[in-house]
Amino acid sequence: MKKLLLLTVAVLMAAQAGAEKIRVACVGNSITYGAFINNRDKWSYPAQLQAYLGNEYEVRNFGVNGATLLSKGDNPYIKTREYKEAMDFRPNIVLIKLGTNDSKGQNWQYKDEFLSDYQAFIDAFRALDTHPRIILLTPLRCFTPENDPINSKIIANNIRPMVEEMAYRNGLEIINMNSVVPDTWDPNLMPDHLHPSAKGAGMMALKIYKHLDIDVEPETANAKEPFYKQGAKTFNFHGFTGYEFKNEEGVTCRIVEPRVVAKGRPWLWRARFWDFEPQTDIDMLEHGYYVAYCDVAELFGSPRAVARWNAFYKQMAKAGFSRKMALEGMSRGGLIIYNWAAKNADKVACIYADAPVMDIKQWPMISGSAGEKQRMLEAYGFANDDEARAWQANPVNHARAISKGHFPILHVVGDSDDGVTYWNNTKIFEDQMRELGTPIQVYHKPATGHHPHSLSCPQLIVDFILHSMNQR
Repeated sequence: MKKLLLLTVAVLMAAQAGAEKIRVACVGNSITYGAFINNRDKWSYPAQLQAYLGNEYEVRNFGVNGATLLSKGDNPYIKTREYKEAMDFRPNIVLIKLGTNDSKGQNWQYKDEFLSDYQAFIDAFRALDTHPRIILLTPLRCFTPENDPINSKIIANNIRPMVEEMAYRNGLEIINMNSVVPDTWDPNLMPDHLHPSAKGAGMMALKIYKHLDIDVEPETANAKEPFYKQGAKTFNFHGFTGYEFKNEEGVTCRIVEPRVVAKGRPWLWRARFWDFEPQTDIDMLEHGYYVAYCDVAELFGSPRAVARWNAFYKQMAKAGFSRKMALEGMSRGGLIIYNWAAKNADKVACIYADAPVMDIKQWPMISGSAGEKQRMLEAYGFANDDEARAWQANPVNHARAISKGHFPILHVVGDSDDGVTYWNNTKIFEDQMRELGTPIQVYHKPATGHHPHSLSCPQLIVDFILHSMNQR
């Protein structure tokens, strides 16, 4: 396991020689401190992170109850004893988790200074002679009532994006703590609606540990600039750097880079609805995966869409990305991922499909709008509805071809979905795959319609992808 990622040569040599441990400073507020956790010295997130990392590391908790990132806040972290102690610790890794208390009214009045204060905070740690690896943690999702001083909406809509902006501007690693707990309050994870329990802190620690424990792709000397950076427009994808470019057809494509690249350069191929319910994509970036996208909007998984994806795959393979990838398709994205996989089963490691359309005869022919149906007919070149009804190359027709790939499949479906119904889509395909002995999991969301897609806490999906990719 390559836990020494991105550390200085001096630290690497010292650690290997057993002369010095890798020092991890956990900087933050009461959530880092472990407020209201019995025996916090053992069960706070820094303490549990120490247990995960083992004796090669020394993890210290520099959390301060009520601390703010804002220098004009009611308890600025930079004015605390713990801030000086964290600096004197000369850390090799710094985990920064601040922002929750900044959402209070008396602090948020200085919101225009948040980014500049955060930059100064980062720069101070960067100036240490250890040149530490700095990792930003977004605030944890909380469930405080509207009259509480901690404003959950400001945290979600303002502070979290600002933390992402700081990671993007500075090229820093970022871990999305927002997805650690689901979007409905669980008293076992967050008893007071704000502070995690020992179990919740353990989930935080595990998420950080998995990021630190990535098996890293070795750097290649004199590597050529990747094809997707040539003439591309850069953009901020939740703290990660993305590249948008046009292919030879003038089609929009996007690739988002992880800050730390996992061995083999694995990737997740997103179909349709870019940046919609992106929590799985964000978590995969944290695990060292690239996220890729090639626009096939309004092509409804037609042969033209498959041909476009074939060309994109060739570019990715030539550039050294993993030969097999994880496919992700939401709603009508199910058409392209399955129609492409049926022709390229040897190139797929796994499929994650979310409320997927599996048959154009069901959608858009029956449950779609008139406009959607017309665009589908045009995309396939059908002269009339009868030709569409006679089409036998839908995902539900591809079970045998898909089964030849011997890759696992996960569907997430809403049991109350009346647009892309389970019974007319996933259920038909699921039964066929089970008859063929091909592994398929279906996760049912009770009393849920077509929306929302994905899971607010996507760990089930992420674990499925990681396990599937690591088995290839």
